Amino acid sequence: MQTTKTTQVDFYNTKLAFHNQSNHALKEAYQLFRIMNSKSLVEIGEKLVNIAFAVKFPVKPIIRNTIYKHFVGGTSITDCGKTIERLANSNVGSILDYALEGEESEELFEATCREIIRTIEYANKNKNVPFSAFKITGIASLDLLTKVCSNVPLTPDESQRFKAIEDRVDAIFKRGYELGVPVLIDSEQTWIQPILDKIVLKEMAKFNKEKAVVQNTYQMYRHDALERLKKHHRMSIENGFRFGLKIVRGAYMEAERERALEHGYPSPIQPNKAATDRDFDAAINYMIENHNTIDFMVATHNEHSSLLLAQLIDEKGLDRNHPGIYFSQLYGMSDHITYNLAENGYNVVKYLPYGEIKTMMPYLFRRARENSSMKGQTSRELQLIKSEIHRRKGGE
Repeated sequence: MQTTKTTQVDFYNTKLAFHNQSNHALKEAYQLFRIMNSKSLVEIGEKLVNIAFAVKFPVKPIIRNTIYKHFVGGTSITDCGKTIERLANSNVGSILDYALEGEESEELFEATCREIIRTIEYANKNKNVPFSAFKITGIASLDLLTKVCSNVPLTPDESQRFKAIEDRVDAIFKRGYELGVPVLIDSEQTWIQPILDKIVLKEMAKFNKEKAVVQNTYQMYRHDALERLKKHHRMSIENGFRFGLKIVRGAYMEAERERALEHGYPSPIQPNKAATDRDFDAAINYMIENHNTIDFMVATHNEHSSLLLAQLIDEKGLDRNHPGIYFSQLYGMSDHITYNLAENGYNVVKYLPYGEIKTMMPYLFRRARENSSMKGQTSRELQLIKSEIHRRKGGE
């Protein structure tokens, strides 16, 4: 145990937040976030890019030098090496995230599974990559998972394809177990969550006896997320395995509400942002209180929640680099949180997505849409970049 520290993290230290960005890079980031601050510009941009790909217009160089460069680590695991090293120089770890999604081909699912396993093997060899991560819809059909959750009988072919999904998930976590690399399964739409929870809890019971290799994700904008988290934690204690998880606020709010309305069921989403914030911070308190039986990551771009966890770690007298507690942010966002936490000795990682430009487009479109719908987030990024540009002009 360490003595309680009193150092306050200053999330508005822009000199530290942008220390590894040139003046030119800062100006480029400012222009990018200005565009993403406009929902109409984002919608127009997405349509134009899709048209450009359809007619084979050479749009890739434009994308590569703008949104791709800002939010993506590289085209391949090897290509991410320099970015991983640069982050590590500031005591920031990386999570390699192969961001292929939205496909429906069994061959691609198998290829993606092999690529995810390669990220685990890379993490095993590189101390600056403490986790691997993947989306279930990168290795499984969303339509098939939806059917499984609707309790409609599967055809023999569908049953075989579902068995293949379970085998892929098992192979990924088995490799994580063999190499001692924790693997996070990322958030998905709520309507397929029941089968994901079932699969993940089964894998936890199998591979988390000594260490939380298998780690689930809980979206706190779901009104049942906090109770689900606590229920799964109780199950882990009762069944003798270590609970591992990440909490996020959520990524599919508009789609969730639209689907609930279309299919005539109550929305799974919290009534307002205040309720989400309340449950998110309650989850942080719960996990800190139970840190002896939970390994957890708090993935957030929210300063208040980040500061809350930092303060609770200190109040509990825990090491700031406690091996079971991590903060994380997306690459290209909230550097003011990432670098200031790392400077103060806390465990911080950046989610580092990678892939070819066309592969990355669904991920990049989602980043752009999220930023355009989260005016507070984008405006804050803009203001912080603007403050740093102004500070540099002052010669500090």
